[in-house]
Amino acid sequence: MDIKNPRILKLKGLLFLFLGILSAGILYLHAPDWKVLVLLGICVWAFARFYYFAFYVLEHYADPSFKYSGLWDLLKYLLKRK
Repeated sequence: MDIKNPRILKLKGLLFLFLGILSAGILYLHAPDWKVLVLLGICVWAFARFYYFAFYVLEHYADPSFKYSGLWDLLKYLLKRK
């Protein structure tokens, strides 16, 4: 199903934000240590940067002719190019 309604897309984004905050909070409550908090922050930052790299940098700079819809398509594309 392809969601095109802007209100539903915004709700989906807010639900992702809520889920991330909730899971980070539960993880921190499970192991309340500054190291856990720092590592969790680095983990979130690194995955966000990877997402940007996979869905923006590769498509706009590495090969603008290829359009893909997910990480599975990206992996198949990268494996076929070798």
